[in-house]
Amino acid sequence: MHLHIDVKLHYRFPVPNTVFLTLEAARTEGQTVHSQSLLTGNATQYRISGDAGVGERFWAVVPGCEMVVDYAATVEITRTARLLPTIPATPVHLLPAEAAPYLRPSRYCQSDKFVAFVGKRFGHLQGGAKVAAIRDWIEASLTYMPGASDSDTHVLETFASRQGVCRDYAHLLCAMVRAAQIPARAVACYGPDVTPADFHAVAQVWLDGAWHLVDATGMGTPEDLAVIAVGRDAYDIAFMESQAPAELLWQEVRVTRG
Repeated sequence: MHLHIDVKLHYRFPVPNTVFLTLEAARTEGQTVHSQSLLTGNATQYRISGDAGVGERFWAVVPGCEMVVDYAATVEITRTARLLPTIPATPVHLLPAEAAPYLRPSRYCQSDKFVAFVGKRFGHLQGGAKVAAIRDWIEASLTYMPGASDSDTHVLETFASRQGVCRDYAHLLCAMVRAAQIPARAVACYGPDVTPADFHAVAQVWLDGAWHLVDATGMGTPEDLAVIAVGRDAYDIAFMESQAPAELLWQEVRVTRG
């Protein structure tokens, strides 16, 4: 499947600013970037590798008080999904260095607080069957509600309110899966069925020696998501971090099949 991605950002700052951006589709397993272009006006870019070597991020040094970003890409999704309930877990003592850090609690994913709940609710299941049951529980129990959370909302608040947006679904999935002693990390991505159209957040879980994409919102599948970046939680995968206050003037994300 080919995805055509078009992103336009226009922000204003009170002073010249340095902004950290994470918005390019990654050249990583399961997807091929056939073409892409990135324009940042008169901003100067300084690039670094993404977490776990997935994708790239860059500092944009903006000499004025406005930043205009125009990104376009064509990405072929080549991964195929395995049925989660059929995938075994990797024993904890055999986890590689790539996966082991994603067992731990993080700023927005306090997985240690969910050990008892996950054990009682899903303890009879193993491996991918447990991940699938957790995913299904989150989709059925939460209401997708833009504006119900903000950048400071963590999983304990999401679990109590039973509402949120994609980042909250991803955080709760990561927290519960980590509580089950299965590595899970947050993923920034693009998807053609994300509604409303925007940057999207899902999770990856480590099963049977590999990472597998899981979207608790139900808006994406491994076959139609283009990965941008991975990390412990939204703190690591935010599309933009600004040193100065940022005023949104215009933002558009369009992802289409083609």
